[in-house]
Amino acid sequence: MDIIQDLESRGLVQQTTDLEGLKAHLAKNTVTLYCGFDPTADSLHIGHLVPALMLKRFQRAGHRPIALIGGGTGMIGDPSGRSSERQLNDPETVAHFSAQIKKQLAKILDFEVKENGAVARNNAEWLGDLSLIEFLRDTGKHFGVNYMLAKDSVQSRLENGISFTEFTYMILQSYDFLNLFEKENCTLQIGGSDQWGNITAGMELIRRTRAGEEEVKVFGLTVPLITKADGTKFGKTAGGAVWLDPEKTTPYEFYQFWINTDDRDVIKFLKYFTFLSMDEIKDLEDQLASAPQKRGPHTRLAEEMTQLVHGEQALEQAKRISAALFSGDIKQLNGTEIKQGFKDVPTVKLAKKDIPLVDLLVDANISSSKRQAREDIQNGAIYINGERQQELQYQLTDDDRIDDQFTIIRRGKKKYFLLDFS
Repeated sequence: MDIIQDLESRGLVQQTTDLEGLKAHLAKNTVTLYCGFDPTADSLHIGHLVPALMLKRFQRAGHRPIALIGGGTGMIGDPSGRSSERQLNDPETVAHFSAQIKKQLAKILDFEVKENGAVARNNAEWLGDLSLIEFLRDTGKHFGVNYMLAKDSVQSRLENGISFTEFTYMILQSYDFLNLFEKENCTLQIGGSDQWGNITAGMELIRRTRAGEEEVKVFGLTVPLITKADGTKFGKTAGGAVWLDPEKTTPYEFYQFWINTDDRDVIKFLKYFTFLSMDEIKDLEDQLASAPQKRGPHTRLAEEMTQLVHGEQALEQAKRISAALFSGDIKQLNGTEIKQGFKDVPTVKLAKKDIPLVDLLVDANISSSKRQAREDIQNGAIYINGERQQELQYQLTDDDRIDDQFTIIRRGKKKYFLLDFS
């Protein structure tokens, strides 16, 4: 199966220019392709994974990927898929965001392999040196206003208004494709389906600047925007976006996001995000049909994605936390794992000293009064590090602190509290 056949079997091809020509181009050549990532935050989120993994799929098929960091275009703002203007960041912030994103992409793409090693480029290198007159004369002249107005990314913004700044984004992205074509022999641009207008504009700019020369073969390919079966936005949770940065979304939270995938989405996500063969995915689909309660496909998806983004050690840690919380055996966790697993529960900082359990429950606002605290203890509603405690005179001591720092109190079935003695 060639790369395009594999992508089509996974549902990853939304739009292409000259599909048969692209297939022949890929079959005959080691193709250089690129995808752009604008630094709008200090981390990529999982919505960026499909295009990033597309670069990896092409690299595995023997082609050469360029990860283009939009240090220049990130100063302008892409109007695609938005109903309002982006907030513009200062150059120092954009430079910091760019450096962070480059580090994350280096974990996904192979920059070391000799034959077709990935490279990272930053369009600030060439866009930052352009003068306004040079840009308008040599590049802007190739873009008719009517042509630009017809693009979806602009059309969708006309009712609410679009600034000249964002209106020029299409030209800047087109200039990127031209620059990479000339300097890197890059002949394929990929991106989300919302980038289709920008991609085809870049192809048109290359053709116009090469008018009269031998026919230029450049191509565009987009992947579908991801939708969820329940209608909610992919990559969002109650706590916000799911980031690739482990400081923003812990590996445990990342693992849990994937394992909680809707049954209706899990097979599609296995096709989109993993490198499992279609035969393996078919076996997992059969498991879902025959034993949905075992959640085999969900576990495999969570394992594949956590290992890919965070590595084997982080995956094992996420699985340990999940198993401990499911079984209630919290004492098997260490302090680092406690911080991951209980990141979002109410946290109370306390001094290291012995304290009566009744007093603790009131001081930490776990129980509303001493009377309520006694009732909670006697009724078996209080758990210390996963173990039920019904002794009214019980005192918390050093023995109740995990790594001499944390104690987990559970009230009832689901209300957790983290006591931090640091």
